[in-house]
Amino acid sequence: MAIAETFYRDLGVKGNEVFVSDGAQCDISRLQAYIDCGVIVGRAGNFQEKTGTYDNIVYMKCGPENNFFPDLSTTSRTDIIFFCSPNNPTGYAASRQQLQQLVDFAKANGSMIIYDSAYAAYVTDDSPRSIFEIPGAKEVAIEISSFSKFAGFTGVRLGWTVVPEELLYSNGFPVMKDYNRIVCTCFNGASSVAQAGGLACLSKEGYRALTTVVDYYMGNAEILFDAFSSLGLKAYGGKNAPYVWVHFPGMSSWDVFNEILEKTHIVTIPGRGFGPGGEGYVRVSGFGHRERILEASMRLKNLYK
Repeated sequence: MAIAETFYRDLGVKGNEVFVSDGAQCDISRLQAYIDCGVIVGRAGNFQEKTGTYDNIVYMKCGPENNFFPDLSTTSRTDIIFFCSPNNPTGYAASRQQLQQLVDFAKANGSMIIYDSAYAAYVTDDSPRSIFEIPGAKEVAIEISSFSKFAGFTGVRLGWTVVPEELLYSNGFPVMKDYNRIVCTCFNGASSVAQAGGLACLSKEGYRALTTVVDYYMGNAEILFDAFSSLGLKAYGGKNAPYVWVHFPGMSSWDVFNEILEKTHIVTIPGRGFGPGGEGYVRVSGFGHRERILEASMRLKNLYK
């Protein structure tokens, strides 16, 4: 009820549609929607070493060339569409118009959207924080979110999934009933300690304190973004998520990772680790203490000046 009231007050989401869990990643695994989960249950098809892709998975490339949103006119129909906004690793948040296209696409194709909104608290512009801000989304989408990113609960483990009553299979059976059965069968509930912490975060005083932490991390992201931009490198993100996505044209993302690690002792994430579309990029995180972010920026500037 507290989650519904805090995050979905004007969107008509009811408390019984919110399933509290031990984190978004666990929810994704229960839904069998993410790539590795699809592989585990044998639905991904054969792996192609040359391209780094699986035969039965449709990859929707989201890069600067398409404003970080897939070209749905050339996208094949799938049963499940997994979409993360604000996005990890690119730091980009989809616009209202883009998400309307996604919802319309799912409706036209009889697909179900699994929408990851774990970074919604970091949105600073008018980009939607929930897929349910889009008309018709309750008929095609499940939303997954978490306390990990905005409240630092990564090790505490607390998240939620919203399964609207309006979401039905083609035969009219409510998806919520199946999801309730899965949760009741496979899960004994988030710990009472974690839930007490979550309720404290959702109190007026707690939520006000969290917004200051979010602002702090976004300030870190801005410092990193400016550092890379000053070096003439093309950087993206850092506006609606605490990540900066940096392009190193002509270089392998693993080579960039190794160079930065060996010469500056800074750990980045090679873009290739997020899939074939991430080659040539690294992800840099604003999660950290300000003095370390400033030190990292100085080292990066000395390396690439």
